[in-house]
Amino acid sequence: MPSSAVPFEPGIDRWFQSDQQLHHLYPKAIQTLAERHWSPIDVSKLALEFLVPSPGSKILDIGSGVGKFVLTAAHFRPDALFFGVEQRRHLVAHAETARNILGLTNAHFFHRNFAHLHFKAFDHFYFYNSFYENLLDTGRIDESIACSPNLYSHYHRILRRKLNEMPVGTRVATFHCLEGVMPRGYQLIEEHIGSLLRFWMKI
Repeated sequence: MPSSAVPFEPGIDRWFQSDQQLHHLYPKAIQTLAERHWSPIDVSKLALEFLVPSPGSKILDIGSGVGKFVLTAAHFRPDALFFGVEQRRHLVAHAETARNILGLTNAHFFHRNFAHLHFKAFDHFYFYNSFYENLLDTGRIDESIACSPNLYSHYHRILRRKLNEMPVGTRVATFHCLEGVMPRGYQLIEEHIGSLLRFWMKI
């Protein structure tokens, strides 16, 4: 079970004043992973400007970890719905604990492999290269799931297929992704932070 977060007063806004402040929602072991694995608040806010074109939009974070993007997005865009899918059960538990502390009702998490999720239940997508740890011998979140270069390629094929099945107008924000992630039919709309954060739309 996730360890208890330190009570913080006053108000939810204070949690989002900095990345360091938000990280206090999580145990120390999770905080040490933040710089490498969790989306910075400023990146999330930039992505939101693109991913939420209208109220009521449903956004899925593919490989949501401890839920930092989803929680940040839900706070700054209360008029939209945000979902995270994550295959590590203990990370989902941390995400749900943080969500409950913040009292966010528009943030939701699924414990499953993204390959088993129906993408057409959502409108737009955020992807922070959650498959990359399959290419590395070090720097993994933990050893609780299998990792291999074959899985990296396999997951990308599934992701491209699922995105290809989405309707025209679907938006995707990618962060720290290698070339070849997006299927044909998606046009690069904008780049930020050099080319680390990219916005795509199916045309």
